[in-house]
Amino acid sequence: MSSGTLRRRVHHEDVGGKKYERIDSSGSDGLSEPLLSHEIYDNANRTYSEDDFEDLWKDKRRKEEQAWGHIFSRLIAQWAQWFSNAFSGSGAWVGCILHRVVFRRPGNGEKIHIDLTPMQEECLHKLQERLEVPFDGTRSEHQEALIALWQAAFPDRTFRGLVSEQWKDMGWQGTDPSTDFRGGGYVSLENLLFFAKHFPQSFHRLLHKEEGKRAAWEYPFAVAGINISFMLTQMLDLRSAKPSSVTGFNFLKILAEDETAFDTLFCVAFEMMDAQWLAMHASYMEFNAVLRATRAQLERELSLEDVTRVQDLPAYNLLCH
Repeated sequence: MSSGTLRRRVHHEDVGGKKYERIDSSGSDGLSEPLLSHEIYDNANRTYSEDDFEDLWKDKRRKEEQAWGHIFSRLIAQWAQWFSNAFSGSGAWVGCILHRVVFRRPGNGEKIHIDLTPMQEECLHKLQERLEVPFDGTRSEHQEALIALWQAAFPDRTFRGLVSEQWKDMGWQGTDPSTDFRGGGYVSLENLLFFAKHFPQSFHRLLHKEEGKRAAWEYPFAVAGINISFMLTQMLDLRSAKPSSVTGFNFLKILAEDETAFDTLFCVAFEMMDAQWLAMHASYMEFNAVLRATRAQLERELSLEDVTRVQDLPAYNLLCH
């Protein structure tokens, strides 16, 4: 789905029993230039107060500062070792097989150099191959995946075809889901299937909007999932040869140890988005703002020092296991 997905024509549909306003768009208010905000959710009972917000925010800031201090102390040690090798006469650094990532430290613009290992490069390449596959409604594999998603979402309902009014009940914008993928590609369908298979309780709770005080015009579940896949691709800079941020680099370290990390992160992001939605008392017109707040929270959590797997993210606890 393109970066500006939620503005233009207004339609009213019914998604899972909830009314929402559908607005198509090709405008500039998209995900490529996010206006980040700082929303905090309460994982225990999904209720929110100003005191909770302040306490959690201060704790997050403290952890972020610790994470940055740890990252840069390690970098200083790596640079010292590099200079030692470079000037020792060994010449090994000339033929270094590692690829160097360069990005700037937030705040002062200082350049940081970090090396990718061959394993990280390989895992990034494999994920990029997945990202390059567009959804093709004529391919049997893609049709079967779409049918599998329907069966996972509505196991007790009769499937009426790849083009049907039924698809709107899952949160597709029309009768043919293939028209909604666009920039999300086939990987967004894989993400939704992974969510349904590995975290079915969370999947159904969000699909049917079972918790919290919901808006009169709710976000459409399936289309929201495609937007989340697209947001993660942008946030982690996955279409580039090398990540351009600490967040992207930290994710590659996680991906090198777990090939399902992107799919699992999608599930976490979906839960986080719904929590942000409830915290912001949002309605359909504010979906992009909620997604930007979700991205900001994910970036903060991926920068924490003790996060070495997706399961270490604080928001992972939102998922029902």
